[in-house]
Amino acid sequence: MARVSRPLAQVLEPRSGDRGSGRGLPARLGLGAAAAAVIAIPFTLLMLLVLSKWKPLDRLDKGVASDLHRAVLGHSRTINLLELGANVFDPWTFRVLVTAVAVWLWWRGARRLALWAVVTMVIGGVLSVALKVIVNRSRPVFPDPVTTASGYSFPSGHALNSMLGVGILVLVFLPVLGHVGRIIVYSVGAAVVVVTGYDRVALGVHYLSDVIAGWVVALACLAGTGIAFEVWRREHGKRPTDVEHGIDPEAAASMRQ
Repeated sequence: MARVSRPLAQVLEPRSGDRGSGRGLPARLGLGAAAAAVIAIPFTLLMLLVLSKWKPLDRLDKGVASDLHRAVLGHSRTINLLELGANVFDPWTFRVLVTAVAVWLWWRGARRLALWAVVTMVIGGVLSVALKVIVNRSRPVFPDPVTTASGYSFPSGHALNSMLGVGILVLVFLPVLGHVGRIIVYSVGAAVVVVTGYDRVALGVHYLSDVIAGWVVALACLAGTGIAFEVWRREHGKRPTDVEHGIDPEAAASMRQ
């Protein structure tokens, strides 16, 4: 209980021998958010093509959307499954999952990892809303829509949050997973992300480029905050790590308790 009641400032404060930079974890995560903008070059290019209404991309988007729309139109069971998928893989599903895991990590003593998970999810959510407003892209329109959705289209919030949530959870738990466990997690995670993206286009509420943009933004967030976290780890004398070993291998001991 003593460990749980430590003040937040003490949790985030660098150790006495590591104050050279004067920057704690929150500052590093902020730098990661800025780095995400640089890492997301593919998204920037895609956004410019969407804003300029580049004809090849426009034809591809409308062609894929129309083909999938025709494929599901009139198939009530398929539509019901797609709508169920939209509800199950709603952005709030991943936000709640990440928050619950973060609370558990905090309780276990892996507090910096918990903070990274929550901040990364929040950054992704803020970027999703901001980019939708900036691009101001209308959703696909069909004379006989399968379903409807409010708000702007680019990027897909469902696609972004599914990739971001899955990525966070995978990076958190990699240190405690064996070979078989990793294969299962990677497979299930990839399936969730792909199914969520397909679901949005098949329901006729997003274009293909909306989904790809959401994935790229999520990857940029993970890369940006991940790099920031790694910089902070090295400044505090932690051994270098890589994606294969998760975002914070030292937290494995706390998670196994």
